[in-house]
Amino acid sequence: MPLTRRQREVLDFIEDYIAANRYAPSIEEIRQHFRLASLATVHKHLKFLEKKKCIKRQPHQSRSIELVPTSEFAFSRRAEVPLVGTIAAGQPIEAVADTDQEMLSIPEEMLGKGTTYVLRVRGDSMIDEQIRDGDFVIVEERSNPENGETVVALLHGQEATLKKFYWEGSKIRLQPANPDIEPIIVDAEDVRIQGVVIGLLRKY
Repeated sequence: MPLTRRQREVLDFIEDYIAANRYAPSIEEIRQHFRLASLATVHKHLKFLEKKKCIKRQPHQSRSIELVPTSEFAFSRRAEVPLVGTIAAGQPIEAVADTDQEMLSIPEEMLGKGTTYVLRVRGDSMIDEQIRDGDFVIVEERSNPENGETVVALLHGQEATLKKFYWEGSKIRLQPANPDIEPIIVDAEDVRIQGVVIGLLRKY
């Protein structure tokens, strides 16, 4: 699971504190820095960071937080992108965006050249591309994909799907990466490409 904005902020604070002081902040110092109402909220964030192997802690010891340099989230410049909704890797679903968008923290090198956002995947039609149900795909907003790229396609202005893109004369073939699922072949005017997949995040 990618870090939320606040979890990224907590990790950044711990990294900066250790760099400046050569020892970790206390739980109370983290609470005060973020003006949190209770220590329980700090413990919740630290538990998540520990689960994601961003940090490790020694029980019942003060200032026991240690950074884990091998973590995918540690010591790299980060960018925040919106989680805008769910995309079908299977039969198309009605395109519904999240009204209360959550921001996710990703490495800057995973940003696209244009507007970048994240979608949660539903279904298994792209399983042979290692895109699984529950994954998060990082999407660059782009309407002119190359053949073979994985795209976010809006069909008839209503249904969204995640498929590989191919031109076939005047038509477009949206190809699943699952031999049990048939491709979708439609007239070009019935398809609007909303973006191209440029990265993948996975919850374990």
